[in-house]
Amino acid sequence: MNKRHLLQSFLAASALALGLPAAQAQTTPIKFQLDWRFEGPAALFLQPAAKGYFKAAGLDVAIDAGNGSGGTVTRVASGAYDMGFADLAALMEFHANNPDAPNKPVAVMMVYNDTPASVMALKKSGIKTPADLTGKKLGAPVFDAGRRAFPIFAKANNVGNVQWTAMDPPLRETMLVRGDIDAITGFTFTSLLNLEARGAKVEDVVVLPYPQYGVKLYGNVVIASPKMVKENPAAIKAFLVAFAKGAKEVMANPPAAIEYVKARDGIVNTALETRRLQLAIDTVVASPNARAEGFGQVNPGRLSLMASQVSDAFGTKTRVNPEAVWNGSFLPSAAELNVLPPAKK
Repeated sequence: MNKRHLLQSFLAASALALGLPAAQAQTTPIKFQLDWRFEGPAALFLQPAAKGYFKAAGLDVAIDAGNGSGGTVTRVASGAYDMGFADLAALMEFHANNPDAPNKPVAVMMVYNDTPASVMALKKSGIKTPADLTGKKLGAPVFDAGRRAFPIFAKANNVGNVQWTAMDPPLRETMLVRGDIDAITGFTFTSLLNLEARGAKVEDVVVLPYPQYGVKLYGNVVIASPKMVKENPAAIKAFLVAFAKGAKEVMANPPAAIEYVKARDGIVNTALETRRLQLAIDTVVASPNARAEGFGQVNPGRLSLMASQVSDAFGTKTRVNPEAVWNGSFLPSAAELNVLPPAKK
């Protein structure tokens, strides 16, 4: 008998000893892929895993780092992963560009109610508003969510033509600090702190967040494979309940939550990642829109608008069908989704 079978037998015996129903004694393995590296926001998933909330729900969840939302969507579609965390726009693009694909993942919970994307520039560039970007040299990896959605931002703010430079993610902030480019797109909580790590002072950085400049896109969602949806809907719901419980604790005490990130990647800067997590919570997880719509939920009208905007900006093969990318039937109860911290005054 191998170690995995021994562990499952032990868990089953423990569950029965605790008087749990036999169904709960069986653990369901779930391979889960994040959108990015083990950084501050990953605590939302790593803490409930480390504290045993998934295990208590009858799940054996293995969480891996990612290298971009597009890759996460593709790997869940291929069956390499059962669930994941990815940008909703990337999921929409996959659906619309692969209309005949047999396995299209679906979004089952909203986590980043607003896109974290923004344009960032140094004040010395003279860029103060979106209009100042016309004719400037912008940089970002080709798959960056902010770069992909830039046409939506440009249209909302009458930005003229810009010149794009592509680079690998680690070079983006370095090239801005060196002056090789005038501005970058990226997730605010990623690039702003990366710029600081490369010698820029926060007060010298101009941040133009997409949500504050007319871009109503949603951000990251929990996605599930069609196989999971069809064969094990109870496991999806159990995952979301455990995740929501953990997320509530993470938002109540971000510094403590970072220890679970450091446990997965020992070289992370604890102070920096704590700030990154807090910035993510304040700007996209517990944002005014999230409070208005409710954590985990989507507004159908806003979802339809985003589907239309993504279809246009990404030039997809077919139009995005908002009803095909979202399945809210697995969401926990209203009480279980009541996880956002009190609004800051």
